[in-house]
Amino acid sequence: MNILASSILAADVTKFGEEINTTVANGAKYIHVDVMDGVFVPKLSYGQCVVKGLRKCTDAVFDVHLMVVEPIKYVEDFRLMGADIITVHLEACTDVKMTLLKIRDCGAKAGLSIKPETPVEEIRPYLDYVDMILIMSVEPGLGGQKYIDASTERIAQTRKMINESGMDIDVEVDGGVYLGNLKTILDAGANVIVSGSAIFNGNVAENTRKFVEIMNG
Repeated sequence: MNILASSILAADVTKFGEEINTTVANGAKYIHVDVMDGVFVPKLSYGQCVVKGLRKCTDAVFDVHLMVVEPIKYVEDFRLMGADIITVHLEACTDVKMTLLKIRDCGAKAGLSIKPETPVEEIRPYLDYVDMILIMSVEPGLGGQKYIDASTERIAQTRKMINESGMDIDVEVDGGVYLGNLKTILDAGANVIVSGSAIFNGNVAENTRKFVEIMNG
């Protein structure tokens, strides 16, 4: 099943509840929350209190992307605040397996992300411990970047690896996804699509519906 994850990084913070409810009402299944520590990535963003507050606005799945060093320290807090899926970066964990197991032990689904320069093959040892792989199609930490074209092949490699494993694992793509390249990304093997600027810049309801129409074929 194809799923749209609307990224609140591009939403109007003064209208968080309204814009989240609008995108969900028009077909988004996930709300994607980027958490940045200013160390693993250059910027800071929302923390546990924001997730807790937003949880009161919607029953949608909270897809929390921890772009932080040693995310294992924060997993339990984010789960308690309402995260349903917690994704961590392979490059940010001293012990990737232990971090993923911690996420599952807390009752959340576990996601593993890699930066654009990290070889897809580095994911393979962790397939038994993940529910989702997030392929970053831009450098993590900054919204509004252009999609890196080489990401399409990386998505295809990831889907092939998963298919060969026989496991049921989602492939999520985040960064530079717009209506113009959406079908290419889906055809490559992604089934969870993160989009921020293309959803929240302009008419949120209409933008969401256009994404969902393409994703539903």
